[in-house]
Amino acid sequence: MSDHGFATRAIHAGQDPDPTYGSVVVPVHATSTFAQDGVGGLRSGYEYARTGNPTRAALEAQLAALEGGRHCRAYASGMAAEDTLLRATLRPGDHLVIPIDAYGGTFRLVSTVLADWGVRYSAVDLADLDAVRAAILPETKLLWCETPTNPLLSIADVAALAGIAGEHGLRLVVDNTFASPYLQQPLALGASVVVHSTTKYLGGHSDVVGGALVTSDDDLAADLARLQNGMGAVPGPFDCFLTTRGIKTLALRMERHCDNAERVVEALEAHAAVSSVLYPGLASHPHHETAAKQMRRFGGMVSIRLAGGEEAARALCAATRVFTLAESLGGVESLIEHPGAMTHASTVGSPLEVSADLVRLSVGIEDGDDLVDDLLAALATL
Repeated sequence: MSDHGFATRAIHAGQDPDPTYGSVVVPVHATSTFAQDGVGGLRSGYEYARTGNPTRAALEAQLAALEGGRHCRAYASGMAAEDTLLRATLRPGDHLVIPIDAYGGTFRLVSTVLADWGVRYSAVDLADLDAVRAAILPETKLLWCETPTNPLLSIADVAALAGIAGEHGLRLVVDNTFASPYLQQPLALGASVVVHSTTKYLGGHSDVVGGALVTSDDDLAADLARLQNGMGAVPGPFDCFLTTRGIKTLALRMERHCDNAERVVEALEAHAAVSSVLYPGLASHPHHETAAKQMRRFGGMVSIRLAGGEEAARALCAATRVFTLAESLGGVESLIEHPGAMTHASTVGSPLEVSADLVRLSVGIEDGDDLVDDLLAALATL
């Protein structure tokens, strides 16, 4: 499959017809255990569904093919994937570098759970490569990157960060959730590991929660497999089926997400109630050239700051009718949220605290005219 295009791999990688009945779609193997031929004789290569399940294996093969990695492990959520990776690569006393505008859930995991385990962190602007170098300590083991970031849509130069990581013997981890493998493939740019919340664009329909890690590091992959089994934070077979089904239309959906996001940005950029639009596709974005270099297109996520401050931001979130007020992102439906009070509430009082005038939009695949009209009508009420 490696010599085929993205959409072909999304539909066919790991999706061979069932050998027993010829089912074109990989079956949902809703079983907790598997029959053995004698004690320890695995008839099918599977023994217990926490350790492995054919539906999950199909999803993992599919994701590995899309990210260009040799190994993938799927998890019950994006946070479960992150937790497993951090436990595999860090020990008490170690240090990692994270983005100054990291996802709130990642920050909460690092600043509370990992901190209680004796792991330290530094939050820096990853676009400032000198600041990244200055943050690296003798105890540093990981350089953690999101690009685009959630919710400020900053862009990090993955290849440049990979070079720094290589100079210092670090692993570079890239959270590729916002871009999806359709828009960006960090392993090809030098990253060691790719993290996904498969809940978002990969699943794409707001009906399943999951996570994944993709790598070509054989030793790390073996450790991730050990922890996946030992810790047990695995997705069920129906979750894997839904994610696999969503991935098959990822290329089509991402094109529509990007089209609609560009229309929304155009409509909001000159609006008097909007003080700024954060979108890497804008030539005015400080990291536009980096995004253009490493991304196919600029994505379906848009953040805006309201001239009327927090009151206006909250009012806008309450006034839309097509955009649904809800957390999460990357589904076919458009969502609006106030990060400071919702997804990033865990950053309040920290250097990562999100401005209260910020609103985040996950632009869906509805008719673009309806999305623009909905936002303009809501802004008119402020």
